[in-house]
Amino acid sequence: MTQHLLSRWTAVGLSLALLSAPAAQALTTEQCAQLLQEIYIDQVPQFVLEQPTVETMVEALGDPYTVYFTPEEYKAFTASMSDTSLVGIGIVYAQTEDGILVDRALEGSPAQKAGLQGGDRILAVDGKSIQGIEINAVSKLIQGEEGTEVNITYSREGRETTVTLTRALVVVPATTSQLIDEHIGYISCTTFGSETVGHFKEALEQYGDKATVWIVDLRSNTGGLTNAATDAAGLFTGAGDMVYFRDGSGKYGAFPYGERASTIYPVIVLVDEHSASASEIFASAIRDRGSGIVVGSRTFGKGVAQSLVDKTYLPDYFADGDAIKITAYRFFSPNGNTTDQVGVIPDLLVAPELIDGVAYLLAGRSPVGSTAGTLRVDLYWQWYVDLNKAKEQPKAFQALLEAIPQGKKIWLGTDGMKWRLSDLEEVVRETGATYNRAAFPDGNEGNHGAALDILKTYHLIQGKEDGLFHPHDTLTRAELCQMLFNALNCKDSDVPSAFSDVAQDAWYQKAVSAMSAMGLIEGVGDGTFHPEDTIDHQQLITILARLAQWLNLSFYDLATDTTETVADVVGLEEYAPWAKNSAWLLSYSQVNYFGKPISLLWAPAHDIDPTAYATREEAAYALYRLLSYTDILPA
Repeated sequence: MTQHLLSRWTAVGLSLALLSAPAAQALTTEQCAQLLQEIYIDQVPQFVLEQPTVETMVEALGDPYTVYFTPEEYKAFTASMSDTSLVGIGIVYAQTEDGILVDRALEGSPAQKAGLQGGDRILAVDGKSIQGIEINAVSKLIQGEEGTEVNITYSREGRETTVTLTRALVVVPATTSQLIDEHIGYISCTTFGSETVGHFKEALEQYGDKATVWIVDLRSNTGGLTNAATDAAGLFTGAGDMVYFRDGSGKYGAFPYGERASTIYPVIVLVDEHSASASEIFASAIRDRGSGIVVGSRTFGKGVAQSLVDKTYLPDYFADGDAIKITAYRFFSPNGNTTDQVGVIPDLLVAPELIDGVAYLLAGRSPVGSTAGTLRVDLYWQWYVDLNKAKEQPKAFQALLEAIPQGKKIWLGTDGMKWRLSDLEEVVRETGATYNRAAFPDGNEGNHGAALDILKTYHLIQGKEDGLFHPHDTLTRAELCQMLFNALNCKDSDVPSAFSDVAQDAWYQKAVSAMSAMGLIEGVGDGTFHPEDTIDHQQLITILARLAQWLNLSFYDLATDTTETVADVVGLEEYAPWAKNSAWLLSYSQVNYFGKPISLLWAPAHDIDPTAYATREEAAYALYRLLSYTDILPA
């Protein structure tokens, strides 16, 4: 089973490409149809099964994660999840809007010896400009036989340089580690493969007697093997279920870890928008199990898992060494949350260029003898920031302060070993740091200003064009779709409009189409959506209840098991029949330790007029309650 994203960047590649010309297809259309019907998570449309080739069947399915591999492609796929020895110059690079950018030069490679480094932009290979050339074509220009030479022209800070490199055998490690400042165990993992857990264990054994905090860097790690991610996370969390799976029939399974943790110290997981799949499983397990925090950009949002079928399982189907990867499961974190679309929201949301600095400041040593000159941040664990180092990295320190959500406790050190409870404003005064609070100027005009501030800190909601939130304004059906589209981090797509009154070029079309595809909204019954209609309370509650079921398996199971007695719950008599179950789910299904209902709405459902118009603040606050209650929102 695998959750390897092929690939978030067709992307990211080595200068030593492995892919060859496709071989003859071995899997027949009849066999492919059988596998899709037996394994695929959703019902396979008949027109998919009637396609003339395996290639067109997979294409018609419209699932980017269901992939057929030729023998050569399958070898490349499996090699991408392992340490690899290849012939090339030893650079990792990506195709961006600015061209081909070097991410890093591998240790001991010809590229590193010649001085290439991250951030360099490749301009030409052997004098031939590569502007506008696809990354795979660039790979073919750079790669070659061992011992042969290649000229690379690159730019750095506006200056062009040409170097001559001799192609050589380069070991490409998928996981590396080092000790920083004699107490920070740093592990960089670019993919989760069969060797990953061994590398993690080696790092923990080598640095375990010195490291008092761990940093696991999963930036640009697009996935890999599920058990590699869960077992690697288990080294930090100890025994327990690391991820849950639900198949198309609604049955659940789990990946448990059965051993004790290999360290007692916390871990900071670094992520970015390219961290996906198995990386999201790892990050969610660390946070849900209370073993550390996540820092960086919001992750990609891949919440489905694939079964990989090859000749090991069906030798008669894949005798030539080909394989197929089929989406078979939806996965959920230990707290029961999906990462599909929404991804992992970091505890500290930080701009990509400042992630390293923020993590380094957080990973300070616990003070000895005196707490003076130290800032303590209580974020599930106690993190110590050396204020002298913070002054040396003012941008990173500012990013750290601005990422801390309102309500988290921070402390300033005093003489001796005591701490003084402080706040961000005092820290700014004491240190001279720059700080811009994430808040809407009119946020406190309503009843839930603190919640609006937290949603803004995590970039989950936006104001109107004037920069204000307008908490008391009502919102239309289109505006609600756009609010949820932004909060869920939905991907832009070219999906045609599902409604006759939602124009393809309307500002809300992508949001309406995405919410419709997710099953969160419906039309009014005649093929129209009425995007400009003002939404009322029971409509809003119904949509948010669907969202709760989509995000969290507990709400999904509660809604599935709802009985007819819900319709008789006292206080829901005024709700339309189609809204009663939703009102119950968000206002009565959750109870505290004393058996009292916990409402995830702005008020108990029985105190809400179901037909009154909903306000922007009510919609935002209910979204906040749902995301924070499920721990999808770390605040």
